[in-house]
Amino acid sequence: MNSIILYGSCYGTSMRYAQALAKETGLRCVSCDQAPALRDYDRLFYVGGLYAGGVWGLSAALRKLPTDARTELILLTVGLADPEDPENRKNIKASAQKQIPGWLFQRTRIFHLRGGIDYQKLKFKHKAMIKMLYRKVKKIPPDQQNAETKAMIETYGQTVDFVDFNRLRPVIEQLSL
Repeated sequence: MNSIILYGSCYGTSMRYAQALAKETGLRCVSCDQAPALRDYDRLFYVGGLYAGGVWGLSAALRKLPTDARTELILLTVGLADPEDPENRKNIKASAQKQIPGWLFQRTRIFHLRGGIDYQKLKFKHKAMIKMLYRKVKKIPPDQQNAETKAMIETYGQTVDFVDFNRLRPVIEQLSL
């Protein structure tokens, strides 16, 4: 099976996961910005950070995939909120479905990984966006906060790293890599 790993990473966490997956599987690993034509791939792994309700770089990468391709998409999302929370998983899937064309979504498997953040390294625009969002979610009563909201409040202004390469094991095992 001809497979490739693409990643969309703004601050490096998704790249780290993609490179670890490549090391474990021996597959080629490329930034979504450097993606080749994808016509000849049977399986496309996409490791992408969750930003503002979407997966970083996913839409642009999928434009390189012809609509008649029989490719299977394995999407690994990387975010701050706990991926074991059912509501968080539901929200991520709904966001991904908006970015993935229907013909491909039918052949998509989604896995969720936990990432990290270093507020000191954020670009000005991202800091400003997060600060505005933080002020808004801080006003939500604790009993009405979801996992994503709680993660943002708990980690705001800090450097946190929840990366766990062992979380790639189920992906590798389930896909018989």
